[in-house]
Amino acid sequence: MGERLASRLERSCRKPCGPSPGDWLRTAPPRPGLERIEAFFSGHAYDKHRHDTYAVGYTIGGVQRFEYRGSRVESTAGKLLVIHPDEAHNGRAGAECGFQYRMLYVQPRLIRAALGDGSGLPFVPSALSTDARLMRALCFALADLDSPLEDLAADQAVLSLAEALRALDPSAAARASSPACAVAVERARQFLDAHLDRTVASTELETVTGLDRYALARHFRTLLGTSPYRYLTMRRLDRARALIRTGHAISDAAYASGFADQSHMTRQFKQAFGLPPGRWRAAHRPR
Repeated sequence: MGERLASRLERSCRKPCGPSPGDWLRTAPPRPGLERIEAFFSGHAYDKHRHDTYAVGYTIGGVQRFEYRGSRVESTAGKLLVIHPDEAHNGRAGAECGFQYRMLYVQPRLIRAALGDGSGLPFVPSALSTDARLMRALCFALADLDSPLEDLAADQAVLSLAEALRALDPSAAARASSPACAVAVERARQFLDAHLDRTVASTELETVTGLDRYALARHFRTLLGTSPYRYLTMRRLDRARALIRTGHAISDAAYASGFADQSHMTRQFKQAFGLPPGRWRAAHRPR
C-alpha cells in the first residue's frame, strides 16, 4: 500500500514544465531590501535557479519539493524553509494537491547591518527547520501581505530574523571581516546600485574601494553572499520585475534595466527566479 501511494504521488509531479491554470503568485507592497510573497503551484513551479538574497519562509499546505545542496527536500504544512544566497534550488509540487507557501526574501546587507558586529553571514546547512525563534520572526514579517511594513516593523522583522539565523549558526561570529573590508564592500555596493543601467568596469570598483578586483570579490562574497557581477545583475532584475509588474512590456523593461536586449534579460531572469518573465507575469496576482 505504501509503495503504491508513493508511486502515485511521484506520478503526480510528472506534469509538463509549464504554468497550470490555478497557479498564482502575489507580492506584498515593496520595500528596499525586502520582498514578501505568497504563492500556490499545482505542479512544476520553478526550474533550477539562484538569487542573491536569503529566502526564508514556511509551507502553508500541500507538499513543497525541491533539490538543494545535493539533496531532495520535502516540506509540509508548518515546516520552515531556509535557503542561503547563491545556492541553486528548484521547486515543484510533491503531491496532487499542489503546495502553498509564504516566503521572505532579505538582502544579506540587511542581515549584516542588523547583527552589527562584523560577523560573517549566518549559514544554516539544513533547508528545513522547526526552530521556534525562526517561526516567530517569520510570522511577524509575513502575517499581513496586504499592508506595507512600517519602518519600525521592518527593522524588527530583519533583526528578529538575523538573530534567529545566527542562533542556528554560532560559527558565523568566527568568520568576521575587518572594518576596512566592510567599508570597501559597502562602497562597491553603493556604486553598483547607482550605475546598474550601464557596464561597470573592474577598474572602477578598484578605484572606488582601494582593493584589487580579486580581493574585493572575496570580501564581497563573504559579506554579501554573492559576487559583484551577480549583485549587479540581480538589482537589474529587481528593476525589470518592478516595471513588468506595473504593466510595462518585457522588452521595454529589459532595456530600461540595463540589459542588452529582451533575450539577455529573459535568460538572466530564468536563472535567477526559475521561470521566464512571461510566466512570472501571468502567475502574478494583483494585490
